[in-house]
Amino acid sequence: MNALYSLVLVFALVLIALFGVGTAHMAGLFGTLLPYVAVAVFLVGFSRRIIGWAKSPVPFRIPTTGGQQKSLDFIQHDRFDNPVTPGQTFIRMVLEICCFRSLFRNTTAALKDGRVTYASSKWLWLFSLLFHYSFLLIVIRHMRLFFEPVPACIGFVEMIDGIMQIGVPRLYMSDLLILAGLGFLLGRRLKDPKIRYISLVTDYFPLLLIIGIALSGIYMRYFAHVDIVAIKKLTMGLVTFSPVIPEGVSVVFFIHLFLVCVLLVYFPFSKLMHMGGVFLSPTRNMPNDTRIRHHENPWNDPNIKPHSYAAYEDEFRDVMIEAGLPVEKEA
Repeated sequence: MNALYSLVLVFALVLIALFGVGTAHMAGLFGTLLPYVAVAVFLVGFSRRIIGWAKSPVPFRIPTTGGQQKSLDFIQHDRFDNPVTPGQTFIRMVLEICCFRSLFRNTTAALKDGRVTYASSKWLWLFSLLFHYSFLLIVIRHMRLFFEPVPACIGFVEMIDGIMQIGVPRLYMSDLLILAGLGFLLGRRLKDPKIRYISLVTDYFPLLLIIGIALSGIYMRYFAHVDIVAIKKLTMGLVTFSPVIPEGVSVVFFIHLFLVCVLLVYFPFSKLMHMGGVFLSPTRNMPNDTRIRHHENPWNDPNIKPHSYAAYEDEFRDVMIEAGLPVEKEA
């Protein structure tokens, strides 16, 4: 039901844009005001979440480890799964952010013939990589709409993405790969009973929203053949703070733009914030050097002395005996 609710919500968003531009003729609202509001909400919300996380105290070393901790010299130390230096931790972060290394080691548990069995879950790692990198390529390609002239680096990325030169207009590999990644992530939630049981609307909605954005963009490029010159004029007007709604901009573009605006507004308040949160995760960005360094809470009051159990019992022995609690020394 949560998947159905999310699907209905995405369809409702499409109808809002379709009615607002096609029937109510509010192209100015959907093409100028909403993009500015969405970008402002995204920047402010994203910054507040990141600043809040950055200011949160982390007094203890709490990294998630997956290998042998550094101990004796003759015991081989797993440097990147259990780092003890800033350099090792940095490499671990790079591998995590760029390669999803912990997801590569993910396993699935199942009950088979009365026994718990474990299996590899590399497909999740593969399709997650396909989705995230395809999304990144698409965002970079779209930057050509906001620059004049278009930087060479953006043109290079666009050339690599469409290097296969299939069809006219040429087919971008990222368009197919992002749908494959999203389809797998959505199908996994729908097929696996355990994952489906814990999945909420907040899990399905961003997937279906991004699928809607991808499908509307693919429809514009390969089927509707919208006026890209008019669209670029609109986007350049937004960037230069001289908004204009040119003639000939298709309604499909406004639907696509409205879904993107909804994604930007939703982003800072959703699980999608893992994009920024992964850099500040203490389970990843801290070395596991508890055997090497002694850590103390930075806010510890130096006037408060350690209170051992023996001293505690000496202070409250009579009360403990009266309450029937065991004591090491009798009164």
